[in-house]
Amino acid sequence: MKVAPRFGPGHRVLVTGGAGFVPSHLVDTLVARGCTVVALDNFVTGSKDNVAHLHGKPNFTLVEADISDGLPTHHPALAERFDAIMHMASPASPTDFATLPVEILRVGSVATLHLLDRAVADGARFLMASTSEAYGDPKEHPQRETYWGNVNPIGVRSVYDEAKRFSEAATMAYHRYRGLDAAIVRIFNTYGPRMRPDDGRAIPTFISQALRGEPITVHGTGNQTRSICYVEDLVRGILLLLDSTETGPVNCGTEHELTMRQLAELIVSLSGSTSEVTYVTRAADDPEMRRPDLTLARELLGYEPAVAPEDGLRRTIEHFRERLG
Repeated sequence: MKVAPRFGPGHRVLVTGGAGFVPSHLVDTLVARGCTVVALDNFVTGSKDNVAHLHGKPNFTLVEADISDGLPTHHPALAERFDAIMHMASPASPTDFATLPVEILRVGSVATLHLLDRAVADGARFLMASTSEAYGDPKEHPQRETYWGNVNPIGVRSVYDEAKRFSEAATMAYHRYRGLDAAIVRIFNTYGPRMRPDDGRAIPTFISQALRGEPITVHGTGNQTRSICYVEDLVRGILLLLDSTETGPVNCGTEHELTMRQLAELIVSLSGSTSEVTYVTRAADDPEMRRPDLTLARELLGYEPAVAPEDGLRRTIEHFRERLG
């Protein structure tokens, strides 16, 4: 299966959360394609630095706004019709769940509805960035898109899990009953340059600790697993889905599954650190395992991840080394 590029020169694309980690990489690729890209961000977790290199490009506009309050009507870049809308906005790290719970719920509910209404009005393709967290602490491994999940609806992680599950339901309702050209991507654990060093996720935490020579703090026994995907692979998968006519949901990530202990030890080795691995209390509702079944992505989109964990981690470590000085 080969998907031809559908959006390029002459097409306008709105990317919410466009100054965030993954969305800013998407913006780069879309701008390079020749799309006219409007990135919208309120900078709660995103950073202007992530898109600073695009400043001055005629086909890129950065708008500061909170999409949960609706699309601002005063900005001329938002007045014209969009060909595609990519809803990528949401705080997404464990530390955010505790500090920004209401913001996460709002961006996964009212913001989604605002954007769905705009997509219908514009006749735009709408891509919803969902998450592997929709599967909760899974009883199925690897996780297929047909699996309904095992989510604690009132747990500390529920603000993110359930907000994304609501967004999926809303997207499918607009697709079924309002004829929206829609797609849902379920994103698995992704890493790479532009991650926040202090965002609470394992890879930036481990790398920051390793580069500072601090103990590597692994939660629980370290036997819980994650399948880690370099951002370059994820961006390619998301854009394949955007360019296609598929609705999904479609998993996107890699099958490179590591225990947290293995991940910590690999980062110590690749960074040349002398840090030792230590163990701390495990967070509530922390999933035991994560690995996507990529059958649909392969069959429908021709997706195949290409970056090995060692290569991606080396690139990410070098980025953090430069950033942390």
